Amino acid sequence: MTKTKKSTGGGIELYLKRIFALMFGAVALTATASFITLMSPTLLGMLFSGTGFSGFYYILLFGGLALSIWAQVRVFSMKPSTAAALLGLYAVLIGVTMTPLIAVALAVNPGSILMAFVVAAAMFACMALFGYKTVKDLSFLGIFLTMGMIGLILVGIVSFIWPAIMGGAFGTIVCFIGVLIFALFTAYDMQNLKRAYAVIGDDTQKNQLAVLGALHLYISFVAMFQYLLSLFNRE
Repeated sequence: MTKTKKSTGGGIELYLKRIFALMFGAVALTATASFITLMSPTLLGMLFSGTGFSGFYYILLFGGLALSIWAQVRVFSMKPSTAAALLGLYAVLIGVTMTPLIAVALAVNPGSILMAFVVAAAMFACMALFGYKTVKDLSFLGIFLTMGMIGLILVGIVSFIWPAIMGGAFGTIVCFIGVLIFALFTAYDMQNLKRAYAVIGDDTQKNQLAVLGALHLYISFVAMFQYLLSLFNRE
């Protein structure tokens, strides 16, 4: 019995290490892609057209969204290595499309980038630990968080058409709501990943689940960072 417990503990520890290694690897790819884009006038020029974003920017933006949805739906029908490669591709797309936000922060308040990263990392760590340790069932949050995320996506789409909507108090409220939703998503996903490990016996499925979990946690972390960075640079 003691050996079984130790084996299970070690198994879930390796599983969580795999998840966080994939996730932080994706974060590193995002940072690298954003840095390269910022340093390349050619790449920057491809993202803008006149006074707004170019068609290429929107292709990358919505292409990344479509890729993340498709990967989540199909993850258990592909090899873990293929799923991990798609996670890396998605992370690069996010890094490129995040560049305008980073550029504004560098121009207005460069220190806000580090501040947003530190706060997002601290919130992520606390909520991930809470989700892993709590005995309270967080499944009731699922429908509310999903609805909130859809609402944020719709507001984001409208803001591209009508940028003024994100000005003033409304934009500040949206940023606060965004941080809250993805902080709660972190705890919710961590609990689900812990529970899923206990019921999935196949190693291939566990590796696939690790990539899916890394994608979910990556999205939550990056979203918190983006909303915090927007919040810190609001006029």
